[in-house]
Amino acid sequence: MKIILNQDVVHLGEEGDVVEVKDGYARNYLLPTKAAVIYNKSNAALFKSRAAAIEKRKAEKRAASASLKERLDNVSLSIVVPAGESGKLFGSVTSTMVQTELQKLGFEIEKKKIEVATHAIKMTGTYTVVVHLYENDLSHIKLVVMSEAEKIAADKAKAEAEAKAAAEKKAAEEAAAAEAAAAEEAAEAETTAEAETETAENN
Repeated sequence: MKIILNQDVVHLGEEGDVVEVKDGYARNYLLPTKAAVIYNKSNAALFKSRAAAIEKRKAEKRAASASLKERLDNVSLSIVVPAGESGKLFGSVTSTMVQTELQKLGFEIEKKKIEVATHAIKMTGTYTVVVHLYENDLSHIKLVVMSEAEKIAADKAKAEAEAKAAAEKKAAEEAAAAEAAAAEEAAEAETTAEAETETAENN
């Protein structure tokens, strides 16, 4: 069936596009949800009259998509799941779980726009999740999947690194303070010596 999209439909097209779809898809989903209308002269003329407004919305969506892509590309997600010693998960990581983690960071992304490697991740490790944005824009997000044991180890290592960094910072500050105190003491000694010399010369 030939239709005109009334709104953007993932993996199908954008508002105003004329596309061919299976009759069942059109009758059972696209037409009832008003995502599309049947292609005919009347509807084609209607969309032609709305072309400028549609193009303006597309430009706004492109700008928003570019901004979102820039922010998403810097995102790194960590998901902790139960797993065996071999790293095999007791279950899998799905697009729904990724969507939830993104929501925690303030990103509202439709689940159908999130593409998880091999559809479901079943081993611990580092993966790349693809998020489909507007038109051909794609964002690649780093996803670290770890077991609960790995999470505990990672937290311990992080705490130790932070403690070491804090100790090094404190030592550096104490050394700087000692150096400043020594410099001040030397300056005072020099001033005292100059004063004593001046007094001796005056006498």
